[in-house]
Amino acid sequence: MKLLLATLNAKYIHMNLAVRLLYELNKENEGLHWKEFTIKEPKDGIADHCKEYDVVAFSCYIWNITQTLEVCKKIKALNPNIKILLGGPEVSYDWKNVIALEQVDYIITGEGETPFKEFLDAFPNVENVPNLVFKTAEGTKHNPEAPTFDLKNFSGLRPYRNDPPEELFNKVCYIETSRGCPYKCEFCLASLDNKVRYLPNEDIKANLLYLMQHGRVIKFLDRTFNIKKDFTIDMFKFILEHHRPENVFQFEITADIVHPDIIKFIHDHVPPGLFRFEIGIQTVNQKANLEVSRKQNFEKTKGIILSLQDKIEMHLDLIVGLPLDHWEDIKYSFEEVFKLFASELQLGFLKFLKGTPVREKYAQHGYVFDPNPPYQIIESNYLSKDQLAQIVMLEEALEIYWNKKRAVNTLKYITAQYSIFDFMLGLGKHFGARHDFHKHGIIDVYESIYTFAEKNFPDDLILRQLITIDYYLQAKAKPKPLFIEEIPPDEKGRIVEQLSLDHPKSRFVMLPLSFDFNLFVKEGKIEAGIHSLIIGYTGTSKAEVIIPGVKETLLTS
Repeated sequence: MKLLLATLNAKYIHMNLAVRLLYELNKENEGLHWKEFTIKEPKDGIADHCKEYDVVAFSCYIWNITQTLEVCKKIKALNPNIKILLGGPEVSYDWKNVIALEQVDYIITGEGETPFKEFLDAFPNVENVPNLVFKTAEGTKHNPEAPTFDLKNFSGLRPYRNDPPEELFNKVCYIETSRGCPYKCEFCLASLDNKVRYLPNEDIKANLLYLMQHGRVIKFLDRTFNIKKDFTIDMFKFILEHHRPENVFQFEITADIVHPDIIKFIHDHVPPGLFRFEIGIQTVNQKANLEVSRKQNFEKTKGIILSLQDKIEMHLDLIVGLPLDHWEDIKYSFEEVFKLFASELQLGFLKFLKGTPVREKYAQHGYVFDPNPPYQIIESNYLSKDQLAQIVMLEEALEIYWNKKRAVNTLKYITAQYSIFDFMLGLGKHFGARHDFHKHGIIDVYESIYTFAEKNFPDDLILRQLITIDYYLQAKAKPKPLFIEEIPPDEKGRIVEQLSLDHPKSRFVMLPLSFDFNLFVKEGKIEAGIHSLIIGYTGTSKAEVIIPGVKETLLTS
């Protein structure tokens, strides 16, 4: 029997750990192969690759289920005798409509290690395989669950040893140290498995060491990496002992339970930029948190973020659409979290994942959601369709101007002077009325925010000056002149000579300002006065702000 383990990743840089684990556990089976595709590849080409196998098994998620089912249909058209087996979180719950499809023969629900091995050993007589959903003459049958897979069975397993080592550097390498989550957030599938189990420590370190040696970005899949203080510090120590300069490590943590010893260890030993923390704040509204069985102390979370922000790159998440979260609640959460000035702020929308309590109780809150993946909220008792549409445009503006670092100084100023929520909301509408959010040029980005500021804040000269500064700072080579006129050429030449600037190798922009930009960057204060700003370009590295007598790179995040 020839069986292909496969999946469709969202992007080429992504890697599927589940497929690699299943292959490694069963590679003694000579007919077993594995292959990754992406959702953007031609489906006919994927089907053609699969047509010679007896069984094709796909790992399914919300981001690939639609494309996977289309591929399965094409595979069956090429070879009706092929059996299609599906597994993964997207088919582990509410699977009746999926198994009813002509192109689907089997589904493995839940954790797949034990049932997949039994399926391989028993095929084609798979009627007794645990966790298996299959069709019979009498209808559909779902076999009882297998006992919980003992993670000690991963001992000696090296899931990435079958990848060309040179390919790991340009991809996101995933590693898990545990399974399960101690929390019960009703919008998350992890809440369904509250027993946290750890993989063998020596194998975690062996796999981590291999990824550090060959990969670059390493992302831990644990839902709450910092549950155990001693384990967390031990992993951090191991990373510090063996990491390479190019490595970056990303962890999902629960900030309000970070132990003081972990904080001290980071301050004492971890160099800036090595670690990224993904922190799901979701909402500041405690009523909404409690309604979805979520525990969070925002003040503690905020304190941890602020105490570590000079060491750790922070990625914060908010969710729009939680029960009891009205418009004003969302605005308050956004503004409070934005003030933390994290490197990245993701504004997501509530999704009704199969198997989650929030999906099962949707009618209680008047939820209407898309029946197709990713099952995103359409409206509720708390937010109208129009309000959600407005926040979608805010989210687009957030991605363009903050997360892509196009207007960092401008938005920090807005946060101090105005409502950042209202500003981003208006900017999103303004941009969306003129350009495609996903197809535009860099000039469109800055002209949109500048015209928006001119129209809505006509008396705020400092705002327009900051937009101009952000525009000039985003380029490596001197960009097209926009907005504020430079200092006259004769004066500019005198300044270049006076400061002994390296003009044969660099070009400069010199802007007249009505405030002290250096003070604003360092302390966030606006001090009016007659000032100037010199920005230098080499064409190879990012723009630099030239302070009189000193040349220093401006940190814009």
